Amino acid sequence: MARRLDVTGADGVRLAAWDFTPGTAPQAGPGVLLLHGLMGHAAHWSPAISRLAEAAARPDATPHPHNHPRTVALDQRGHGHSDKPPAASFTREAYVADAAAAVEQLGLGPVTLIGHSMGALTAWQLAAERPDLVHALVICDMRASALGAASQREWRDWFRRWPAPFPSLDAARRWFGEEDPWVERPNPARGAFFAEVMAEHPDGWRPVFDPEQMLTSRETWVHDAHWESLAQVRCPTLVVRGLDGELGRAEAQEMVRVLPHGAYAEIPDAGHLLHYTHPEAWREAVGPFLNGVLTS
Repeated sequence: MARRLDVTGADGVRLAAWDFTPGTAPQAGPGVLLLHGLMGHAAHWSPAISRLAEAAARPDATPHPHNHPRTVALDQRGHGHSDKPPAASFTREAYVADAAAAVEQLGLGPVTLIGHSMGALTAWQLAAERPDLVHALVICDMRASALGAASQREWRDWFRRWPAPFPSLDAARRWFGEEDPWVERPNPARGAFFAEVMAEHPDGWRPVFDPEQMLTSRETWVHDAHWESLAQVRCPTLVVRGLDGELGRAEAQEMVRVLPHGAYAEIPDAGHLLHYTHPEAWREAVGPFLNGVLTS
């Protein structure tokens, strides 16, 4: 069971962090901070975290206190249980400052950052700007190239097509897993992913986030390329992609080439939500890298 921790982010925004550290592990010192993607929340990391804990607890695991590092997942601003104030800033600078605040206030540094999608961009921008805080980095299915204005328009149109409020949680799960025009074939895991970020209201089920805030957050990075900040990351970095995800192999390998200390891994059969839908394969892909950096 994760334990809630409170963090004060940029502009005084209250952030919820969740400590998944096993009870036998050190409760202080350098650790791991996980950053979810756009529309996600900290608990989406639970399947992946549990697989890492299981691997560390196996009899053949090398005895070392870092087999169970402090492991914290952050609900980023506008997401999960963190504040969603209408007047809050949803800039890249704010997201990065929030992550830095979590590392510093929770005493996690020098931290190993694991980010998915937008959270991966936040992670590598923090690693570039504050190398003193970051020991290692894992980038999960996030592109460094600009996606452009057409992509942002597609997302805005997609949000408008949502039949929210949904009459039931099952209806939300079914729409995102089967009926959404963006779904090429039935995808129950995608439905489950979105069902986790729905909350019940008097008129039905709605997302816990404000779609307009999500679009604002995306607007701040979708038009720009991020190769320059990626090249400034000096710590060991693993770039992980799902074979059917949004990050293509050629771009992922170019990201590894640009990184001074980059490595590459891919997960067959996985899409964009690779850590959520394929937690065991995700562990196998990132485990050796994490074992190396956490014991170094």
